[in-house]
Amino acid sequence: MNLVRRLRPGMAATICIVSAACSGAVPAAPPVAQREVKAPSPPTAPVIARPASPAGFRLDGEFTQGGWAKGTAPVGTVSLSLDGTPVAVAPDLTFLAAFDRDASSSARLVARLADGRELSRDIAVSPRAWRIEHVPVAPRPPAIPSAEFQRRRADELARIATARALDTGSTGWRQAFAWPARGRLSGLFGSQRIYKGTPGSYHSGMDIATGTSGTPFTAPADGVVVLAAQSPFTLEGHLLMIDHGMGLNSAFLHCSQVLVKEGDTVRQGQVIGRIGMSGRASGPHLHWSLKWRDARLDPLLWLPPAR
Repeated sequence: MNLVRRLRPGMAATICIVSAACSGAVPAAPPVAQREVKAPSPPTAPVIARPASPAGFRLDGEFTQGGWAKGTAPVGTVSLSLDGTPVAVAPDLTFLAAFDRDASSSARLVARLADGRELSRDIAVSPRAWRIEHVPVAPRPPAIPSAEFQRRRADELARIATARALDTGSTGWRQAFAWPARGRLSGLFGSQRIYKGTPGSYHSGMDIATGTSGTPFTAPADGVVVLAAQSPFTLEGHLLMIDHGMGLNSAFLHCSQVLVKEGDTVRQGQVIGRIGMSGRASGPHLHWSLKWRDARLDPLLWLPPAR
């Protein structure tokens, strides 16, 4: 079954309930049976180039929660920030910025110029209609993790943080991203359960289910491998992380096998691992998450429509 980039309002999709491993947290409640639910309605406006503003910025992208913006900073820019978060600027003045799943309705880019002036550009960030499922049961109190789990988890989280902080100089962020695998879209970014008024963790990535373990998946864009867990992590299983540059990185969870090693340069379309169900997963699938700095992004907004 071919994937689709955006599911039109009213179109039903079977969404698997994703374990808390996909959000990096210990699950608060037992799995709930699958059901037919309506997928969220991402914005349908096409990606178009926006002309340069009077302030000298040029931007295009997906200006929505979980989306992104690529652009060119004003001539003379020596530093750039988005709502106070530093934004790296390439020598040709191009840059990448992005908007978290829970981003507010507006964001401000501020460029400081060599002559001391500051130029700003306000961006309207459109809201998303996330798939929210209300469950009429209270969340089960989380089990107290063992001392061994806590020790291992602390080490794992430290490795993930270290990997995300690496700046490899990759230019993969400039590319149009490609699908890493073909299969059923079994989990949507941003979906969330509400347990009798208590929100659970939202799904932090996109799930692609192929039905069997061992299916190869490929790099969606050029990058450098910054984490390749040959021994499975407690929640993520065999975890593979790739830096695409400018603070953008991909993470692939639950792999049955990682086929690259840390420090490797990978190219778009290169086979980098095999889909599995290692870690905390209920079936074989590829969980792909994207982050820019601390912002969690929707991979669907980086992809072309599936053929």
